[in-house]
Amino acid sequence: MGRRFTQAPTGAQGTGAAPPGPLAQDVHWVGEMRSAIGVALLLLTALLAMDAGFGELSVPRGALWTGLAGLLLVVLHPPRISVRPGLLIARGLLVTSTVRTDSLVSVRWSDGVAQRLVLRDTEGSRVEIDPTVMIRNPAMWHRLDTDTRASVRSGTLLHGTTALRRLAQRIDRETAHTVFKASGLQ
Repeated sequence: MGRRFTQAPTGAQGTGAAPPGPLAQDVHWVGEMRSAIGVALLLLTALLAMDAGFGELSVPRGALWTGLAGLLLVVLHPPRISVRPGLLIARGLLVTSTVRTDSLVSVRWSDGVAQRLVLRDTEGSRVEIDPTVMIRNPAMWHRLDTDTRASVRSGTLLHGTTALRRLAQRIDRETAHTVFKASGLQ
């Protein structure tokens, strides 16, 4: 049998290969994707049934409703987040963004309607992720935390230790809440 060689993902500029190591992925992504598809199909079914009930269903209207459901699916499509030693990858519907987590320059917490964690590395790459992805996936958080500590030790992470501390506190709070709930102490 021959060996299989695969190319490791690189940063946005294409420089430097990712260190080998285990890949931690968002274990809830499949469920979120299934929900997005379900909501889009539910909307399509409701619109087609409504039009058929009123006797207004035609090919152009059916195409319009299908396009609207497709647009909703595009809007609801969750990015697939994965972390490996030294690299965080966010795969969207059309764009894949990567950031070197072992050479971060800044980590910023973006509050608002949808909270985001914005990570930037020394190569200029930028990734925005939902912090709940890290809360729900301890293996991903552990890998990111280890790499950000390496960035702090190397002196590249100049801005963002407060945002990381805030995320760590939130993860600790959620973990404690889960433990109390599972043990019946809530």
